[in-house]
Amino acid sequence: MDLSLFKHLSNAKVLVVGDVMLDRYWHGDSGRISPEAPVPVVKVSQLEDKAGGAANVAKNIAHLDGKVSLLGIIGDDESGETLQKLLNHEHIASELVIQNDHPTIAKMRVISRHQQIVRLDLEENFTAAHSQLLLDRLRDVVSDYDFVLFSDYNKGSLALIEQMISLVKSADKIVLVDPKAKDLSRYRGADFITPNLSEFKAAGGEVGSEQIITDSARKIIHECGINAMLLTRSEQGMSLITPDEKYDFPAQVREVSDVTGAGDTVIATLTVMLAAGMPAKDAVEVANLAAGLVVAKLGAATVRPEELTRKLNQYLLDTGEHYQTPFTDVLQHIELAKNAGETIVFTNGCFDILHAGHVRYLAQAKAMGHRLVVGLNNDESIARLKGPERPINPLEERAMVLSALSSVDWVIPFGQEDQNDTPAQLIEQVNPDILVKGGDYTVDQIAGAEFVLAQGGRVEVLEFLNGCSTSNVIKKIKTH
Repeated sequence: MDLSLFKHLSNAKVLVVGDVMLDRYWHGDSGRISPEAPVPVVKVSQLEDKAGGAANVAKNIAHLDGKVSLLGIIGDDESGETLQKLLNHEHIASELVIQNDHPTIAKMRVISRHQQIVRLDLEENFTAAHSQLLLDRLRDVVSDYDFVLFSDYNKGSLALIEQMISLVKSADKIVLVDPKAKDLSRYRGADFITPNLSEFKAAGGEVGSEQIITDSARKIIHECGINAMLLTRSEQGMSLITPDEKYDFPAQVREVSDVTGAGDTVIATLTVMLAAGMPAKDAVEVANLAAGLVVAKLGAATVRPEELTRKLNQYLLDTGEHYQTPFTDVLQHIELAKNAGETIVFTNGCFDILHAGHVRYLAQAKAMGHRLVVGLNNDESIARLKGPERPINPLEERAMVLSALSSVDWVIPFGQEDQNDTPAQLIEQVNPDILVKGGDYTVDQIAGAEFVLAQGGRVEVLEFLNGCSTSNVIKKIKTH
């Protein structure tokens, strides 16, 4: 598998079309039963809104660096306004159609001690007239995209999906469908459909044996005019089935926390990887690994390129290749992590020759939060600070080594002359929750500390491991 293709994830220009929803979560503790009815009383302490349905598919694509827009129907109401704000925060372009006669679909969940107590669905199914509005809008914008992904949640906005797919294929675009209809011929012309096992059986698929599954799937895609089926099979993994080939991918054995949204992650990852230039077999392999990662998270979660490529390295028995987030994309990734409620830790240094002291220090820094950002002095900055013989290793190589550490999530270079060789300006851009520095500094001596404290963050000073320093390593090399 060519991991260098991960550098081209932003090549994806995808339009997601389908049933968009607002997922609302009310979190709280439950310690008693209501005197009014035999139900738990939940004292709500946190409210959380997330993009749901087709919007969650778009969110998954955005978190994988794909360029994505969302076409669907919302109401002229508070839920619709909230959803549009969420899309903006997630860097999803909105092609949403607002309707005064129809509410935004909203699903409200009460969560206590990581368990869902109840779900309230506020929704009305869309009509063919609503679907016609989407078809008209799709006709106007389809030329702007390379891939069109239909996310069908059986709410009616895709009632005219046959005409939609015909329109997209006539524009010579790639079509992927996450289906809900029992009659898969509705998706005629699609390049890929991604039914789960129950949807496959509801559509007439047979599952008596592997050969029966293969023959049945091929019969369906032949009769329905579909190019390929990615059949998701829960604990049995996935199967990519075409008229001529079948590839099986075993489930990634992980502790399952929540399967919510796993199908969204699969089709989103498949789309982005295809757009980056991966062959279908490799793209499905990556999508399978992404599903294994996302089911270990609570709620409709997403995966990011960094964690996906780390998992790929383990899965491929460590190829020696490590994906390094392009420096220009890191700030967007940090913003997405903050939106997900993750704690951002920042530290900085030259890290010219990585040694045990660095590794221990970075692990300690990462343990303070969810994500660790390392500001890395560029080559010119190190030369000014350490002398003309430094750095020993150039910026790109130092960044690659740091990125390969499990404790490091992102690396960002700094040290332009106008920054005076301090990370103060970069710290203001990142705006971390925790600033960490190693050595015997006091807080008032640490660049950026005043800013972080003013934003409500905190500053931590860690001790270096005695006897470990790049200068000592270089001195020892020279004496030998």
